[in-house]
Amino acid sequence: MSRIKRLAGDTVLYGLGSMLPRVLNFLLVPLHTIGTFNRAEYGVITSLFAIVAFVNVVYLFGMETTYFRFASKDGVDKKRIFNLAQTVVLTISVSLSILFIVFARPIAASIGAGAKPEYIIWLSVIMLIDASTAIPFAQLRLERKALLFASAKVTNVVLLFGLNYYFLKIDFDSSIGVGYVFFANLIANSFFVLFFLKTLLRWRPAFDKEVSGHMFRYAYPVMLTGLAGMTNEMFSRLTLEWWLPQNFYHGQTTQEALGIFGACYKFAVLMNLGVQAFRYAAEPFFFSHAVHKDSPQLFAKINHYFVITCCLFLLGVGINLDLLKYFIGPQFWDGLYIVPILLLAYLFLGVYYNMSVWFKVTDRTYFGTLISIGGAVLTVVLNYLIIPILGYYGSSIAAAAVYGAMMITCYAFGQKYFPVPYQLTSGFLYITITYLLVIAVNSMTFSSQIIATACHLAVIVGCSGVAFVIERKELTNEMLGGRSQ
Repeated sequence: MSRIKRLAGDTVLYGLGSMLPRVLNFLLVPLHTIGTFNRAEYGVITSLFAIVAFVNVVYLFGMETTYFRFASKDGVDKKRIFNLAQTVVLTISVSLSILFIVFARPIAASIGAGAKPEYIIWLSVIMLIDASTAIPFAQLRLERKALLFASAKVTNVVLLFGLNYYFLKIDFDSSIGVGYVFFANLIANSFFVLFFLKTLLRWRPAFDKEVSGHMFRYAYPVMLTGLAGMTNEMFSRLTLEWWLPQNFYHGQTTQEALGIFGACYKFAVLMNLGVQAFRYAAEPFFFSHAVHKDSPQLFAKINHYFVITCCLFLLGVGINLDLLKYFIGPQFWDGLYIVPILLLAYLFLGVYYNMSVWFKVTDRTYFGTLISIGGAVLTVVLNYLIIPILGYYGSSIAAAAVYGAMMITCYAFGQKYFPVPYQLTSGFLYITITYLLVIAVNSMTFSSQIIATACHLAVIVGCSGVAFVIERKELTNEMLGGRSQ
């Protein structure tokens, strides 16, 4: 079977395990935004989960990627590497969770949730569970047990959706309010502990002065990179309330504006879910194939098909917001115009992830740290400058600019240390034409929704057909090459 076909198959399975659950999780958005929480309350959910995203990076300390790197080496004891990585993660996550629980009340007061310290306790336990099961999930990925990975993720999100529906629509208590969202996450994520119970019980604390030292040196730049990456992704959701002038949006508080921004951001996250599904499959794939002499050509092909797929996704979501908007409450529709630029931003981020393979397989992870920190600084500066002028559209432009800059920088350095013949011209044309097409289609007016949807479908089918015709020869060669392997 062709290596690219095998990667595509793994991506589909990991899509079931990561993208499908998050798509189902996306169905929580109408549950939260239509007739349940107002814009300000949804702003609280957006803000707290943004903070959790930052802290989660510290909990994991870059050990997922580190585990892949060290467990993929020839002749290593994979079980021992698992124990070493799990020991680090549990030591850090248990210590931090205890600290957060002890100081839950002052922490809650400092972030504007002073009357609800239980939020901090619940979120601390959620982060502990996520960290405790991260390396076991990574082990499934390394062993290419994608179906088992998918079943765990899907089961979790089904539980999450069911619990949200029960608490918010059947047994709702307004005194708990948004706390139900966090409590439902806590119960649903506890399933992972049961799923990995045997694995967790087989774990034994381990420390090896030499190997652990190498793992730490590899991991901390990955962790710093993750923190910088979270700054790029979540910073706007933390600072919109700070830097958005009062009454910037007539009749809306800054917290309500954050709620609108958070709800509309969910559409763009759909692109990121596809990127994450691809990453789950591609990361171990890249490590295992990096030693092959044709790996640069292989990685270039993968990135090319990735760009085309993302462009079709950008087109499909970007021109169908007139239908997709019904997934959120009408009070949140004001911000839908930011979705296409955010989709473009996540496309750039996906390409950056593909190109970042060079510093991972050459053990130069500090480059990733430097690039991400540079992106984080640029994120802060651009948000500070643009939010007061353009509001949350300014944050969206900043995201696209930052991820685009990171992508270009990563490519430039990568060509020096691990040259890959990426198809830059065709990739640029695909992205540019797609985005311009989204703008053009969205500027059209139609006499009815049926006609509009039919036109949008025709555009998507037509563009898919054109892409297939352009790429047909290469795809045919790939398929034939796959049969010969």
